[in-house]
Amino acid sequence: MNVGNGTPRKPKALTKGSRLAVFAPASPADSVEMIAGLAELKRKGFQVVANQNSKSEGYFAGAALERMTGFVSGIQSAEIDGLVALRGGYGSNYLLEFDLEKNLGRAKSVIGFSDLTTLQIYLWQKCRWVTFYGPMVAAGINAGAGAVRGYDENSFLQAIGKAEAGWKLRLKGEAVLTGQAMGQVLGGAMTLVEATIGTPWELDTKDSILILEDRGMKPYQVDRVLMHLKQAGKFEGVRGIVLGEFPDSPAAAGAPTVKEVCARILRPLGIPIVYGAPVGHTTQPMLTIPLGIKARLDAEGEGTLEFLEPAVTT
Repeated sequence: MNVGNGTPRKPKALTKGSRLAVFAPASPADSVEMIAGLAELKRKGFQVVANQNSKSEGYFAGAALERMTGFVSGIQSAEIDGLVALRGGYGSNYLLEFDLEKNLGRAKSVIGFSDLTTLQIYLWQKCRWVTFYGPMVAAGINAGAGAVRGYDENSFLQAIGKAEAGWKLRLKGEAVLTGQAMGQVLGGAMTLVEATIGTPWELDTKDSILILEDRGMKPYQVDRVLMHLKQAGKFEGVRGIVLGEFPDSPAAAGAPTVKEVCARILRPLGIPIVYGAPVGHTTQPMLTIPLGIKARLDAEGEGTLEFLEPAVTT
């Protein structure tokens, strides 16, 4: 049952000693990258007590049933405090074929980005779970804190572990349209936000601070997604927008850049917009953004996001 505008369900805070499960809902990862990511989690004081072990099938980390079981078993186990995805790629949408909401109990931290957007939106729309748009074992955590293609340690630990409101995040971007706005932080990978349109878990973006990012998209492809979102009414009632860096996005000579495309389509909305934040796909240390809690966006200078409530409970 879609819970509509129900109260957000927050997971328990993760701190040193918390027991984590690694699940692989999408594509497989290189074993060297996985080992590096597991070692980094242990260095930060977390216990990795479960690591989904399935045989990859093409571009999937395993059969759909195995991938679903890897996720659900972590949620249901009393021995596991939170879940971190192995990596993205493609395949999280297959988990939604199994009527997941019937197998979910108490909310737990679910951390990931990219293809995980599909699962995170489902958990929000169907169950009102607060989740975390942040680094994964073999996509960010493996490179280390503060490293190129690594992760931002401060936002990671604050998001999953701080049970008090009022912490601020420097977005390290630039304002496309200045101003302030308050709303519920939602969104993720742009193409996967778009892919929910027409499904039972279509993202309700009203009153949101909307995160939109992706990688490897040509400017006209970003244009097409933004126009689809606009024409589908997904920008109606949005309070503010935070755009990622859009790395690996080639522009043809004389053609507009991704940034110019975003500005042309989104500026007429008249809401605060920040472009170039290191969220999701980025070459900078990746920020961790709680999805489903209220925040204030300040689109001045490099932009800041102030979280007006905690994402976790004690």
